[in-house]
Amino acid sequence: MNILVLDDRLKPTARSFVGRRGKLMIDGVFVDAASGKTFPVYNPASATILTQAAEAGQEDVDRAVAAARQAFDDGPWRKLSTSERGQLLWKLAQLVEKNSEEFAEIEAIDSGKAITVARRVDVAWSIEMLRYMAGWATKITGQTIPFNRSGGDYFCYTTREPVGVVAQIIPFNFPLLIAVIKLAPALAAGCTTILKPAEQTPLSALRLGELILDAGFPPGVVNILTGGPATGAALASHGQVDAVAFTGSTAVGKKIVAAAAGNLKKVQLELGGKAPAIVFPDADLDRVIPGVSHGIFFNQGQTCCAGSRLFAHRKVFDRVLEGVCAYASRIRLGPGLDEKTEMGPLVSDSHASRVEGYVASGTQDGARIAVGGGRVNKDGGYYFAPTVLTETRPQMKVVQEEIFGPVLVAEPFDDDDLESIAQVGNDTVFGLSASVWTRDLGIAHKTSRMLKAGTIWINCHNVFDGGLPFGGFKQSGWGREMGFEVLHNYTEVKTTIAAL
Repeated sequence: MNILVLDDRLKPTARSFVGRRGKLMIDGVFVDAASGKTFPVYNPASATILTQAAEAGQEDVDRAVAAARQAFDDGPWRKLSTSERGQLLWKLAQLVEKNSEEFAEIEAIDSGKAITVARRVDVAWSIEMLRYMAGWATKITGQTIPFNRSGGDYFCYTTREPVGVVAQIIPFNFPLLIAVIKLAPALAAGCTTILKPAEQTPLSALRLGELILDAGFPPGVVNILTGGPATGAALASHGQVDAVAFTGSTAVGKKIVAAAAGNLKKVQLELGGKAPAIVFPDADLDRVIPGVSHGIFFNQGQTCCAGSRLFAHRKVFDRVLEGVCAYASRIRLGPGLDEKTEMGPLVSDSHASRVEGYVASGTQDGARIAVGGGRVNKDGGYYFAPTVLTETRPQMKVVQEEIFGPVLVAEPFDDDDLESIAQVGNDTVFGLSASVWTRDLGIAHKTSRMLKAGTIWINCHNVFDGGLPFGGFKQSGWGREMGFEVLHNYTEVKTTIAAL
């Protein structure tokens, strides 16, 4: 096996972790896959192998589910107080914070993202989310409800109880952050979990697993299985799993739903998007141009809520287009560990080819490349130039389908009717997010009301907070992440009626 000579910028602690073979975490112990199979983990900046990770098969899935089942049904987890669960989450946050630079380096070399982004977004927000959800552990309450029928005297109340064993399937774009966004509320609610990170980016989840054990979580409460689609499918269909939470593409989300039908397990899905950025003629272009640019090019465009469709009023379209193209041309591409890098490579060769195929499809259908347009030959990595396509039409694949890369389609509009403008924004199967850019708050809020999406940003894009629910309409998913609403994914409501 050709192991990468690790980048000199990788500090000793991260170097030691990345260089050793990844194992599965089952019932509090790191073990090899029962089959002994492994798969390579690549550095997307150089297309070289970082390490090998264990490939979980059906036997490993069964063992992990059994461990989570025992920890939930009979183990110490359900005997802990809500306060003790919250304290464990808080301690985990402290450990992640203590090792924050190591996590940033792991994310940068494994996923390709800029280390400055990993520090500021992925790691910092993971710490914040752990602390935020630690607070919810003691605040999951029910209601007392009056009995409204005549002829009886009853005391009625509801409680929220943990749903049980949860399988959580994580994408490659924010490996640590989305793992935490899913784990923290499930653990706060009292569930036990089996976490499956994306096969492209398993390393930060495994390092998080080590800290989970260091924090003192009982064995079996969190289990981590690395592997490909077959591992995720086995979890989604498992009869002893009570719920599944998935973040990823809409196509795979539909397969999750089908697999979960066997025991009608609870399903939460955070899926694809094709967010419109709608720019009205009165908008502050000094905010619009960097905001729209960041909305599509952040994290190499590998975000489900990327503002990948720009609709600007014809009065300002040329100035917005010129500004966004200039912004794109200045973005510094490079390996994630380089402090000067602003955009890293895409996550894999196959994904870069997929993005390349979409751009080719667009140009074949008549779109014009205003900037970028293809791969960038750099150190053998999977780099793709920030790209803007113009002269597109509504039914083109590049306009309708999620590309999940740094590709913006830009179209002008002339209509001043808000309903017509909103219809253009809604003209997709997705409904995850959208942004509206205007100085007129009446127009902003009226347009927001008409857009069919789970999050609407006004004069900003990609702004998040742990207390704000996030999720989609239409084929962008079911349920919500973050805020109090996320706890609905991991709890069941029980009604108790007592005759007095």
